[in-house]
Amino acid sequence: MNMMSNFRNRLLMAGAVLAICTAFAQAHQQAAEPASGPNPLADKVRAANSRFVDVKAAMAEGYAPIPCASGITGGAMGIHYVSGQYLKDDKIDIARPEAVMYEPMADGTLKLLAVEYITSKGPASLDGQLFNFNSAPNRYGLGAFYELHVWAWKGNPTGTFADMNPKVSCEHAMAPSQ
Repeated sequence: MNMMSNFRNRLLMAGAVLAICTAFAQAHQQAAEPASGPNPLADKVRAANSRFVDVKAAMAEGYAPIPCASGITGGAMGIHYVSGQYLKDDKIDIARPEAVMYEPMADGTLKLLAVEYITSKGPASLDGQLFNFNSAPNRYGLGAFYELHVWAWKGNPTGTFADMNPKVSCEHAMAPSQ
């Protein structure tokens, strides 16, 4: 009986160790996911704006490029394709972002990263997410405005709605055109 009790205790101990190891493995996998993991608003933005995967769609809708924006402490926002029409109307519409953001790639192509919603009326929000306020004067030469970046196509370790993305670079912004 002593031997059977000893065996049972070892079996219980092995089960407990397995449960602890499984919990640690799951926690490690969750920690490895990007900080800007699944997000309902990002999912809606992606569904409403997937047409912009090809930059030609943005240009066909009247969006025009402005230079690649890099952060002072690293990272970037990429090249913004901006709609002057949407910028002027001050409306927030999930399917009509004021800017569409692309990362210039080494081969000269542009990869869709995010969109940006901009309005001078605020405080502003989209689907419950508050916009950031930018006072004037600012580096864009605009009056005071509210903006919301949504990193719907490229994960951002600093957050789905952060301005700069440390995983983005303007290194290839001057890549020769084909």
